[in-house]
Amino acid sequence: MEEIFIKLPEELKKLALMKKINWQLLVARKLNEELEELTKLERILARSKLTEESAQKLSNEVNKALSERYIALLKSKRR
Repeated sequence: MEEIFIKLPEELKKLALMKKINWQLLVARKLNEELEELTKLERILARSKLTEESAQKLSNEVNKALSERYIALLKSKRR
């Protein structure tokens, strides 16, 4: 088994001592959750046909549409 060393802020360390936290279990679970999430994202991205350029274009279109929507909403509230 690999070892990982972490530094805890003093406040967290005091709280952990009071609560008797099993750090090994806690870190192992959280690390496992994060790795599973990354694996899912990698699978999704591997199947994606969206290029960086088309993603940026889509993002710009969404931003423009939202800004127009909010401007119209603000104008209607001023009346």
